[in-house]
Amino acid sequence: MSDRHNLARRTLLTGAAGLAAAAAIIPLTATAASAKPKPKKPRIYSCEEWGARQPVDPPTILQNRPNKIIVHHTAYPNTTDFSLDYAFANSRSIQNLHMDKNGWNDSGQHFTNSRGGFLTEGRRGSLDALLGGTTMVQSAHTVGQNTQSIGIENDGSYHLGELPTHKQWKSLIRFCAYICYQYEIAPSEIYGHMDFNATLCPGGIHDKLPWLREEVAHRLHVK
Repeated sequence: MSDRHNLARRTLLTGAAGLAAAAAIIPLTATAASAKPKPKKPRIYSCEEWGARQPVDPPTILQNRPNKIIVHHTAYPNTTDFSLDYAFANSRSIQNLHMDKNGWNDSGQHFTNSRGGFLTEGRRGSLDALLGGTTMVQSAHTVGQNTQSIGIENDGSYHLGELPTHKQWKSLIRFCAYICYQYEIAPSEIYGHMDFNATLCPGGIHDKLPWLREEVAHRLHVK
């Protein structure tokens, strides 16, 4: 388990030795992020694009950045339909389940990653907040963490050893890197649902989280 402490504020250092030391010990912060190449923004399909229902109430916009990412899986059957049409239909299915069965205001998660590697907005307002990089939408994906974490659902069921598709895994890496950059989250602050709640989610993906953190850090040039 990685350290869950909040990112420290970067202090001003002068001289080549000071800068080298800062690079070695300081995770991704506002100043550090500005000195690194920005990851390419992935294509994220908005609620309007996949035909989402309107939420029961407008989303609650929190005036703070999230401090972590929490990875989930949907526990839906592992489809071999990797199309964009399926990704859209799956997002509608998740929203219907969360609103009609769970009684939630909207989709519980901020974003969904399909087995074909397509990214869709989950809870309305999450995409605009991410692009702004200073606020977040209150969610319903992890008890106790819904005001401080970004939740990503990965479509599929990974309890029995099956792992995400290659496209889904690569999409997750790219997306986590972009979220970390936008919100100044250290790659070490990527967790699984089971780290916080009594659940088997995200199944076998949890064993791959160290690799995910490493890949994200590599993309962000964070040591």
